[in-house]
Amino acid sequence: MKQLTLPIAMARAPTLDAFCAGPNEPALAHLRLWTGSPTRSPVPTYLWGGAASGKTHLLQAVQASLREQGASVGWLDAGMAEPPEFDERWAVVLMDDVHLYTAVQQHAAFNWFVNAQALQRGVLSAGLLPPADLQLREDLRTRLGWGHVFHLQVLSEPERRSVLRQAADARGVFLGDDVMDFMLSRFSRDLGSLMQLLEQLDAYALQTKRAVTIPLIRSMLENE
Repeated sequence: MKQLTLPIAMARAPTLDAFCAGPNEPALAHLRLWTGSPTRSPVPTYLWGGAASGKTHLLQAVQASLREQGASVGWLDAGMAEPPEFDERWAVVLMDDVHLYTAVQQHAAFNWFVNAQALQRGVLSAGLLPPADLQLREDLRTRLGWGHVFHLQVLSEPERRSVLRQAADARGVFLGDDVMDFMLSRFSRDLGSLMQLLEQLDAYALQTKRAVTIPLIRSMLENE
């Protein structure tokens, strides 16, 4: 069954507060403390887990939080064919999807890591696999696993349903089982995306003075 993609206008910037941790609470607590500390530890942190486990959400949330504090942040992901040189003004280096890095990106990542450590700057990275299983150059792979390592687990469907139901109840929104089934089968199962969908549904239901039903969801998408 084809999944629907939320329109760009519906998406909100990821935040730590919007991350539904579930079994990943230790990782979230660590990042809250690390991001909020004025004397940020230079010990690197690595997050790993399957698709939709929240890795990119957390990295982007940390990036947004640090920028709000006025900090400059270096960002590298697998889509950047020509990574920039390390900038000494960066307070933190963030590296996403490291398991997909090309030789050029691995060279840049290693250079960023070494410079960040020399200047006592933070390094937060994420990948699909644990450090020992990454098919990367050895000097980069070992550095990624040197500090704090957290395994992010994808929430089970019952956990996603429970979190979504609680969030809807808190908004005073009734989600019937048919609506819940529709949301989980037709949209991304990433919890952050589902929460954005719920927020948009709530606003649209209030605007149109209608209950949240499958026809309402279809109407909202058609009018975006």
